[in-house]
Amino acid sequence: MKKNDVILIAGLLLAALAAFGGISWYLAADTQKAEAVVEVDGQEKGRYPLDQDTSVEIQLEDGSYNLLEIKDGRADITEASCPDKICVDHRPVSRRGESLVCLPNKVVVEIENGQEAEVDGMTH
Repeated sequence: MKKNDVILIAGLLLAALAAFGGISWYLAADTQKAEAVVEVDGQEKGRYPLDQDTSVEIQLEDGSYNLLEIKDGRADITEASCPDKICVDHRPVSRRGESLVCLPNKVVVEIENGQEAEVDGMTH
C-alpha cells in the first residue's frame, strides 16, 4: 500500500463517519415525542403524549363533551355529545399536522411533533 492509498482510505472513512453522524442527528431531531394538543374555542386545554394510553373527557361549560382516547400511538374521539357525530366517525390520527375537529363543541385535537403526515390518495 502506498501513502496515497492510506490517505484515500482515511478520507473515505471520515466522510462515511460524517454522513452517519449527520443522518443520526437529523433522525434524532425529527423524532420528538408526538402529542395531541386539545383546544376548546381557541384556548389550549391540554397536551397528551401519544406514547401513553389514556382517556380524557373534554367537558365544556354548557354540559357538552367529547371523549378523547389515546391508544397505540393514535388519538381518536370515541364519543361526543354533538348531534352529527362527524368527529366520532373520523379515523384516528397520529402524524404531525393531522387533526380531529368537532365544530358544534368547538373542540380541535391536533397532533404536534412526531412523524410528518404522508400524502395519500385522498389529497387533491
